[in-house]
Amino acid sequence: MALPLLSIFLFSSLTLFSLTESKLNVDYYNKTCPQFEKIIQQIVVDKQLAAPTTAAGALRLFFHDCMVGGCDASLLISSNSFSQAERDTDINLSLPGDAYDVVTRAKTALELQCPGIVSCADILAVATRDLITMVGGPFYKIRLGRKDSFESYAKDVEGHIARPNMTMDTIINMFASKKLNVQEMVALMGAHTIGFSHCSEFSKRLFKFSQTSEFDPTMNPTYVQALQTLCGNNTKDMAAFNDVMTPGKFDNMYFINLQKGLGLLASDQAMIYEQRTKPFVELYAKDQDAFFKAFAHAMEKVSVYKVKLGKMGEVRRRCDVVNQLQVNPNKKIGS
Repeated sequence: MALPLLSIFLFSSLTLFSLTESKLNVDYYNKTCPQFEKIIQQIVVDKQLAAPTTAAGALRLFFHDCMVGGCDASLLISSNSFSQAERDTDINLSLPGDAYDVVTRAKTALELQCPGIVSCADILAVATRDLITMVGGPFYKIRLGRKDSFESYAKDVEGHIARPNMTMDTIINMFASKKLNVQEMVALMGAHTIGFSHCSEFSKRLFKFSQTSEFDPTMNPTYVQALQTLCGNNTKDMAAFNDVMTPGKFDNMYFINLQKGLGLLASDQAMIYEQRTKPFVELYAKDQDAFFKAFAHAMEKVSVYKVKLGKMGEVRRRCDVVNQLQVNPNKKIGS
């Protein structure tokens, strides 16, 4: 089973290189900012050691940014009195501050070394890759030269980022709209091998699930009891690790957990029952190398989705504010 699945994936990944994407280059900063990757790597190492959840946070930040209008750092822009930005819509409010902070630190260091050269979008892409590698995940090449967006609107987010209560059909179609097939979707869902989710995202599976069952019967009963204890106090939105077995390590345990009823989110656990996704879950559960290869290819593909080039974007001096607003703070975002 493994060889045909991998062959299909590798064949489909050949469509990755479009005319726009080919203008990106892994050596983009070699002459203009030769210390670029070294600086980011040092910032990443320091931050991850100080805050071990940074890797998972940055990965979510990167994905939420790319899925809404492309990889253009629009998610990093702060709201102002005229416009509510992407980062302040409900699904993005849980994105951790450490993820924003690692990008801000890298940007500050790079502005001192080579001002006005490196985009926030490129920083986020490379920092995410380096953090994934640091916690045990695969290395993959990042082509560089993205520009940062001029605008960010909260109204653009809905329908582009999967929610835990969505049906598998809806999620598959959402990924398909980004030119990501089912295998790529399953590989990217494997990012839940690190990080955590708040009780509000899965508590409906734990209490009064249906008229015939107190909890979701697809869940491991012992796992349910532990989660009920954690989430029973409704006064606080506590959090649980997405991967209960190896939460700080990027590996294939997430897929093994799904086979044992240990998927935290309903959308995760559903993949073991959906016939289109189940073969890939089973493949990655038994073959970590296959998962790593598929994840790396999918991340490369996501990283070039609708990138801004040339005059389509800018290199922001600060990642949270477009350059025009740094000159004229009364100007509306995107106007």
